[in-house]
Amino acid sequence: MELAHYSDYAVRLVNTEEPARGKDTLTSVEAVRDLFGPSRQAARRATDADVTRFRSVRTRLRSVFEAADDGDETLAVDLLNSLLLEFPVNPQISGHDFRDDDGRPLWHMHLADHPSNATAGYAAIAAMGLAFHLTEYGVDRLGLCEAAPCRNAYLDTSTNRSRRYCSDRCATRANVAAYRARKRLEAGRSPSTGRAAESTQRASANGER
Repeated sequence: MELAHYSDYAVRLVNTEEPARGKDTLTSVEAVRDLFGPSRQAARRATDADVTRFRSVRTRLRSVFEAADDGDETLAVDLLNSLLLEFPVNPQISGHDFRDDDGRPLWHMHLADHPSNATAGYAAIAAMGLAFHLTEYGVDRLGLCEAAPCRNAYLDTSTNRSRRYCSDRCATRANVAAYRARKRLEAGRSPSTGRAAESTQRASANGER
């Protein structure tokens, strides 16, 4: 589904905050405008008031990812439906910047800018994109990074639904941490194993005498 790519809006917004690390980059109107990416026309409508509004929408979108990550499919859908009802989209058929070999427009569905305010427009696009992704690929394709304390949101597009981390960096960090944990466990077991073997050998020797 072509409109599923709008789900990136949801991921970008959710990942402006890392609660476990106490980090939040959504602190100014410029940070809000940066979230729109190439859609600068919509971004220009953003004001200081949108910072607080965006944070509220971010909390609700993160709740969708948390429910999906916990395996609560119904809750994830209910939370997303509430966003869709509050922030309806304005779909349009568009052919801008796309032409076939004969110079004709390549018509496609496009989500137009919201006439109300920057937050409403962004929330509508993010929620609809996430809804298309969820219905096209499944709730289990919405996840939160397992590399603590990251917990960034991600969309699993792997062929075997195996993604567990938001980035290669987090995957590498988690693998290194798991390797070191195994080594510490092995190191902790070795002395006790050695002492047990020595005790067994001494007991056998005493029995032979």
